[in-house]
Order: sequence, then C-alpha cells, then structure tokens
Amino acid sequence: MAISILSCFRIFTLVMFVLEPNRVLGSRHFGFISYGDNGAGMCASTVATHGYKCQEFEVKTDDGYILSVQRIPQGRVGGGGQIRQPVLLQHGVLVDGATWLLSPPEQSLAMMLADNGFDVWISNTRGTRYSRRHVTLDAKDSEYWNWSWDELIAHDLPSVIDFIFKQTGQKIHYVGHSMGTLIALASFSEGREIDKVKSAALLSPIAYLSHMTTALGEVAARAFVGEITTIFGLAEFNPKGGPVNKLLKFFCAQPGVNCYDLMTAITGKNCCLNSSTVEIFLNDEPQSTSTKNLVHLAQTVRDGILSKYDYGSNYNLAHYGETKPPKYNLGNIPRDLPLFLSYGGQDALSDSKDVETLLDYLKFHDVDKLHVQYIKNYAHADFVMATNANNLVYNQIISFFRNYA
Repeated sequence: MAISILSCFRIFTLVMFVLEPNRVLGSRHFGFISYGDNGAGMCASTVATHGYKCQEFEVKTDDGYILSVQRIPQGRVGGGGQIRQPVLLQHGVLVDGATWLLSPPEQSLAMMLADNGFDVWISNTRGTRYSRRHVTLDAKDSEYWNWSWDELIAHDLPSVIDFIFKQTGQKIHYVGHSMGTLIALASFSEGREIDKVKSAALLSPIAYLSHMTTALGEVAARAFVGEITTIFGLAEFNPKGGPVNKLLKFFCAQPGVNCYDLMTAITGKNCCLNSSTVEIFLNDEPQSTSTKNLVHLAQTVRDGILSKYDYGSNYNLAHYGETKPPKYNLGNIPRDLPLFLSYGGQDALSDSKDVETLLDYLKFHDVDKLHVQYIKNYAHADFVMATNANNLVYNQIISFFRNYA
C-alpha cells in the first residue's frame, strides 16, 4: 500500500524540526585540531568572536566516524588555573553544536557555564557539517549513512564521554536537548558510561512521542514509515540538498499546506524567541542526518514505545535474534543518578503527557536526585533560544550542577 504524498510531507516536517543543529586514526583515538585564521571551525566562527578561548578536537568512534568536538575551557575573565568540572552539551537531530551558541554570551548556556566556572564541551553528531569524516567511508557513500540513534547511543556518545573523561580525569555533567535527551536516557537505561557521568540536565525531553499536539505529527504514528527510504531514494537526508529542498518546495506549494511558520507548526508556539537569533539559526540549520535515523524516530511515534530500530520481523530475527526489536527500559536508569528535567506547556513535540509517561518510569528514582521544572509558556525551541532562558532555565541548571559538584 503506497503512502500518500501528504503523509510523506507530514512525516518529513515532523522529524525535520525536532530541534533540537579530522585526521585521527585508531580505536577511540583522540586528537587536537588547530584551525587557521580562515574562519574554519566552530570555535573561530561562533566562540572566539565573543572573546572566549576555544579548542577544536576530533574524536574517532569505534565504528570509524570522526566527530568534531569543541571545548571552551574557561570564561572570558580567565581563571584557567583552577580545576573546572566538565559539562558536555549534546544537540538534537538536524542541527549541530552551534545550537548552543546562537544567542549572545549572557543568554547562551555554553558561555554562561564557562563564565560560571565550568569546562564546557560541545559535541557534533555524525553527519553534521563538522562531523562528516570516516576512516574508510566517504559521506557520499550510502553505507556512511547506515545508522540511526541506536548507533549514537552505542558509539558516538560513549566515544565523546570517554574522550572528555581521559582529557580531564573527571566525571562529566551532561546537558541534552530533544534527541540529545533521548540518546542519554536510552544510554543510561543500558548502564552505558554511568561511571563517567555525574549528573544530567534534560531539556524538552523526548522518549515517548504518542501525544504530540502538532497535526503534522499525527500521521507518523500510523504511516508506513519504512517506505520513506524508498520514497526519498537517499541514505543521507540533507534538508539543504537539491532533492529534499525541491520536495519541500513542492509540498509547500500544494493547496491547504501552510509553510509560512513551520517552526511554530512543528515545535509549538515558542514564547520568547528573538528574531535575529532565529535568523542566525535558519542561516546555519538544518543539518544532515541519515534517513534511517528519521525512520527510527517515526517508528517511536507510531509504536508508542522506546525500542531499537525495527527492521521488520524477518530482519529483526537476523539482527537481534527475535522478531521484535529490544526495548529500552528507562526504569533501569540508576535511581541515584541526579537528573534535572525541564519541559514546556506549549511544546508540541515533548508534550506534557509524554513527559508524564517518562516521569512514571522514573517514579522510583531517589526523590532528592530528581528535579523537575515545568514552564507553562515554553515550547520546544525556547529551551535553546529563548531570550529569558538564562534566568528561567540556565541559572537553575548551573545551581543543579553545583549541588552535585
């Protein structure tokens, strides 16, 4: 049964706006990169311009992907001699680490953390603009894009955390937004890297997506998501590339389709965005991801459970040894791991009911280790771009981290 054009568009736009934005060999080998004065690299383009020291690193995963990682080791006022606790910032899907650097220093979580005495690290997942290299594969190869967020859990996240741990000798504090929360929760449920994580702050947490309030997301729960790969005919899902861009323009031109404000249509009505910040965001984002990753996210919407990638019963049997993909049991997250969850009442992706489902899985968590913040007028993008997020959210995160120093 063929999936309808409108259904394709809805799935496409659903996953497109889940906001969230190289030379080293050897297993989990790590290297330091110094970019020249030509503006290459995130440090030169978005951090150093504000007067912060910034370092570029490359981290090779154990499956051969070479990831870009930035470090802001101290604030603008110095203090480089003191021991600073490391914080890892993990972005969502179809964006990169620049998501944390869109706002002015006094409104940017990354720079606020640095100015408040933390050693800030920013990760960029495979396939984004600074993380498109591999030991043997080229980003033009379809095999390069044969991954979903399962692989981010199994390879990217542990490789980056291991790197930071070896560089600093300290456990990290973690901050994730959107899919950055998903991979953390699933990872913690499997006991991965728990010995190297001190605490975690999860903004717009997504794990269960059954109650999304966006009409564009409703069809994803019942559509034949496995057909997306065939329809798009691409292993790489590049929103800025010709085929996907033309597809989007075609759909937006159809009667009854309003693409005037897609961000609001998909993320919910964000209360507190600055137009200049949104303009910067739209200039740089969205970034590429794998089509398989988007299919996996759509499966999560459709099935209402959190599980590994569903290849279909026959292929599941070959891949997992059972006909259904294994589930991630968030009830297995260690009860004594300090968690800070912040979610919004206007968020169309991280809907309040789905967050309540997540909290139900955490009902046996140590009471003094689970901190929950609800902001009635916040939607999905507010948590990374709102002009008042510094006071409402980021100061709370800083206090939370200090409590578990």
